[in-house]
Amino acid sequence: MLVVTTENVPGHRVVEVKGQCFGVVVRSRGLGGNIMAGLRSLAGGEIHEYTELLEDARRSAIDRLVSNASLMGANAVLMMRFDSSEIGQTMSEIVAYGTAAVIEPAG
Repeated sequence: MLVVTTENVPGHRVVEVKGQCFGVVVRSRGLGGNIMAGLRSLAGGEIHEYTELLEDARRSAIDRLVSNASLMGANAVLMMRFDSSEIGQTMSEIVAYGTAAVIEPAG
């Protein structure tokens, strides 16, 4: 599955637009991770526990996006974007979304 942030794929044409697709993940760092992150925030700098949490959540969101696009019969996701928000004070929601499409080489 080709996932791109662009509207077009060079050398390919869009044969069919299947529609919007997305992958949603809600993650929470455990109590131990929150305590360590809180202690690190006192010193300043990158908080590795949260960076790792968000990187894993983005990967999972893309995996779900690809799975949903495949179920729709697509072989590509165009204009992929991420969105995120906080739920409460301990959870993060990550959404990967885009347009599921069928593309083929131009020519």
